[in-house]
Amino acid sequence: MAGREAELGALDASFSSTKKRLLVLLKREGPTSLEDLASAVRVSKMAALKHMNAFETKGLVQRSFRAGGRGRPRVIFSLTSKASPLFPEAYVQMTEAALGFVEKKLGREAVEDLLKQRTQELYVKHRGTMEGKDLRGRVEELVRIRDAGGYMADLGAARKDTFEMLEHNCPIYAVAQKYGEACMVEQDLFRKLLKADVDASHRVVAGDPVCRFLIRKRDTDRANDRPAASR
Repeated sequence: MAGREAELGALDASFSSTKKRLLVLLKREGPTSLEDLASAVRVSKMAALKHMNAFETKGLVQRSFRAGGRGRPRVIFSLTSKASPLFPEAYVQMTEAALGFVEKKLGREAVEDLLKQRTQELYVKHRGTMEGKDLRGRVEELVRIRDAGGYMADLGAARKDTFEMLEHNCPIYAVAQKYGEACMVEQDLFRKLLKADVDASHRVVAGDPVCRFLIRKRDTDRANDRPAASR
């Protein structure tokens, strides 16, 4: 719940609570029909449409149409790039300026060293919460940590030895655009905390609507899990 409250609090104070919930819903779910928006926030379709019209006027939302069988096409709403600054950005301007200063004075390698130092601090801070948990438990804990940090994280599809973590917001987007090392050290942090293989199949900074991480039990761990007769 704390993560959800942080999301709402990050939006402009001029928005009503219903408008904030609608924006967060569009951020998390992507393109959504008017019917589903109204149902999710428990308002009438007319009230939801009024909010969407207001967002369109501000350039925050765009609409499209999708065929839905008989009758008129369904109206689908999605956020525009202009809505991005409404969501958590984790002091991005200050961070970007600080990294630029370090790069100018000490070089690009010093920037990477600084980012690695920060992720090491996060590792030390959070590793205790992972102890005693199986892989699923560790992934769920990481999702909680990232969601509280403004990444709007969700646990996606899950199979026996493979899990999916989705992040619908990138608080360090501007930094990651300039310093790709930020994404690499974050991914390395995930590997260390989860004690698992972590691959990124989608990245917001690469133009995808979501950051998608595939988390797999390491091959050595899988081998250890097999019955002795099958080895």
